[in-house]
Amino acid sequence: MDYRPLGRTGVRVSPLCLGTMMFGPWGNPDRDASISVIHRALDAGINFVDSADVYSEGESERIVGEALKGRRDDVVLATKFFMPMGDDVNQRGGSRKWIFRAVENSLERLQTDYIDLYQVHRPSPDTDVEETLGALSDLVRQGKVRSIGSSSYSPSQIVEAQWAARERGLERFVTEQPPYSILNRGVEADVLPTIQRHGMGSLTYSPLSGGWLSGRWRKGEDTSPTSDARRRAALAARFDLSLDENQRKLDVVESLIDLADEAGLTLIELAIAFVIRHPGVTSAIIGPRTMEQLESQLPAADVVLSDDVLDRIDELVAPGVTINPADTSYGTAELQAGARRR
Repeated sequence: MDYRPLGRTGVRVSPLCLGTMMFGPWGNPDRDASISVIHRALDAGINFVDSADVYSEGESERIVGEALKGRRDDVVLATKFFMPMGDDVNQRGGSRKWIFRAVENSLERLQTDYIDLYQVHRPSPDTDVEETLGALSDLVRQGKVRSIGSSSYSPSQIVEAQWAARERGLERFVTEQPPYSILNRGVEADVLPTIQRHGMGSLTYSPLSGGWLSGRWRKGEDTSPTSDARRRAALAARFDLSLDENQRKLDVVESLIDLADEAGLTLIELAIAFVIRHPGVTSAIIGPRTMEQLESQLPAADVVLSDDVLDRIDELVAPGVTINPADTSYGTAELQAGARRR
């Protein structure tokens, strides 16, 4: 496997990052089966694992911690904080108060004394970025965290965080984690170029667009999401087949299946290979729920798409275009009625 530099950290990671959201009640409740998937991924050469405290309310991190016993130092371990982790209003967000507690909780669940990449899961409009960066900088100095990153930050938020770090002498975000797939190409317009300009690494999530590019949804078939995470109301618009945007995605998927077949690939291999071909992408996060799903995704690490295939993809979904706006986490908060009313 070809290992890539993670920004300018000096660390090298695999082009596929094992995402662990599907390990636990949100996806696969069988702990032993989930651990077997993690071990297989490591044996295949994946050295990058990404989790979050909120995944299955901490169970995902516990599974990862169990799986990495005896192999911890061979893995670049990333996790995230920010999402609500209890009823207390302060058990969430990017405050110093929560960050110091959240990291201790994650370290305990992961059974480790350090996290390689500690990421803010979402930006917080009501918290100064200096507050968050200051707390994270202290964790780096304490040795509990090696590097820090952001997730789903807009280009202006990425730039603000970089400026604040330099102006205040704080640790800077060395990575960003945006959503990116053939069906969700909005980050090509500004997010990925901004990441590149600032010398950051990127671990992009949802290369299969939540299952749309796995062949799970096909034209004329009556299907529904299989995981609890995808059935939740917050994600419903991404999978509602009555929406015109999602019908358009089905049309594109049918064309992509034909294109993949012509190229001698599966749809899954085509989709993941497309993401890791972008020069602004360090690693694509894959999120298998089962061993079968992992095996179907691993070959993509060695696929190099030709310019002809990339041109065909551009004809189906133009660069910078996201077919269904519900598939992206960018630009929505500012457009809500409460934010734009005068």
